[in-house]
Amino acid sequence: MTRHATMPLLVFDNVAKSFTLHLRGGAVLPVIADATLAVHPGECVVLGGASGAGKSSLLKMAYGNYRCAAGAIRVRDRERIVDLVTAAPREILGLRRTTLSYVSQFLRVIPRVSARAVVEAAGREGGLGPEAARIRAGDLLARLNLPERLWALPPATFSGGEQQRVNIARGLIAERPILLMDEPTASLDAQNRAVVVDLIAEKRAAGTAILGIFHDADVREAVATRIVDVAAFRGATAA
Repeated sequence: MTRHATMPLLVFDNVAKSFTLHLRGGAVLPVIADATLAVHPGECVVLGGASGAGKSSLLKMAYGNYRCAAGAIRVRDRERIVDLVTAAPREILGLRRTTLSYVSQFLRVIPRVSARAVVEAAGREGGLGPEAARIRAGDLLARLNLPERLWALPPATFSGGEQQRVNIARGLIAERPILLMDEPTASLDAQNRAVVVDLIAEKRAAGTAILGIFHDADVREAVATRIVDVAAFRGATAA
């Protein structure tokens, strides 16, 4: 095993996050403090804890959507280490093209763009050629049991579960080394939850480092290599 295969791909080092409530006289609401964890290739680390503990905040900080108040969030990008806390916005956008994938709870896409085109575009952004992206998009949508008659329609017309399957396909199509997942199975039935479990297992086997939130107990137990209780990070009082 090479040294790089054993090094973590994502590291939180004494990370803190708070929100300033400007409508409450500038009161500061602590969310996370002293958060330290690492995610290695082939791991699926699940964030546990009660609602409001700060789980989604950790994921958003790892994707660069939230800035943190202290600490470092280190991402291994090929031969270099990038600290998201100090990285410029352009560098964070570059990491999203090459290194970071994110499956959020909600699908946000350009109106009137077809479901297949949404997934294909994510594949091309991740380095796939047009034909490879088209084939891979079709394979994922079929595997996630989205009827082919819907592929040419915009996802805004879909049910919540159908939209989430498009969201999952979009997040998984590219072979990025780090995958962040925020309740990806919340809107899915048992059959499609099982498909997602299999897809996550395949990503782990390929060496992807996964950090996620899974409120479905059966999914959580099936995918987790370990569970980190976010409540252990002092000051975690809100998400």
